[in-house]
Amino acid sequence: MSRTIDYGNLMHRAMRSLIQSVLEDVAKNGLPGAHHFFITFDTTHPDVHIADWLRARYPTEMTVVIQHWFDDLEITDEGFSITLNFGNQPEPLVIPFDSLRTFVDPSVEFGLRFETHADDDDDEEDDMDDPEDGGGDDDHDPPSAPREAQVVSLDKFRK
Repeated sequence: MSRTIDYGNLMHRAMRSLIQSVLEDVAKNGLPGAHHFFITFDTTHPDVHIADWLRARYPTEMTVVIQHWFDDLEITDEGFSITLNFGNQPEPLVIPFDSLRTFVDPSVEFGLRFETHADDDDDEEDDMDDPEDGGGDDDHDPPSAPREAQVVSLDKFRK
């Protein structure tokens, strides 16, 4: 039986550990300087806990901002809980690290994007369903070819 190194899983664990460390520091010492975070997560993840009205408004994913007002930030090995203000209505959220899609700190132009196998499957299905390209992979890299790094544009997070 041949053994391989699962770099994807190792990288995801390292990125989640980095976010955990950053959030632990913020919980202990507050946000330093101009730092603030845009965190996008999968609202369909079974361990995400958000108010019903938020789930109805954001049925698949949601981006929260940790900046001026937040309360009760608690971090565990599995994720974090926080209370955020939505239109003068404080709402508690529980967000597992496994549900994260992006973590961005625009104050220092830092961002992480979590790629999932489900995202890759969706991309492949989209390619097959696109009548413009005939459903083939003629205009795409073959699956074995390395992909270029994904760059997260900060513009989509600005208001």
